[in-house]
Amino acid sequence: MTYTVTTTVDRPFDETLEAVRAALADQGFGILTEIDLAATLRAKIGAEIPPQVILGACRPPLAHAAVQAEASIGVLLPCNVVVRAGDDGRTVVDAMDPDAMVTVTGNEALAEVAADARTRISAALASLDS
Repeated sequence: MTYTVTTTVDRPFDETLEAVRAALADQGFGILTEIDLAATLRAKIGAEIPPQVILGACRPPLAHAAVQAEASIGVLLPCNVVVRAGDDGRTVVDAMDPDAMVTVTGNEALAEVAADARTRISAALASLDS
């Protein structure tokens, strides 16, 4: 099962991170949480990994519709988007595929919400290539 929507862009990490924030905002998502995974692992266990930030993106109308369809769906919200340094100055952007909500729960009432979220996330990621 594929659980991510992914793109790799020919831009440095910091520039891509800013572009991802803007692209998500253009699709109606706000950023509820931001975790600098590289800094956290360095501080907590002394591990060194390439730059990687987890953005917790949320579009309130979609979150509301999801909760109406499946009361426990909050465990899969917000839509996590990971921006991580790749090879040769490229940056990888992975987003949780909202279709996974339907697969994990088996609740077809989430299909419309997942499709809308997937369309918006896919559009945000596609805009990074332009």
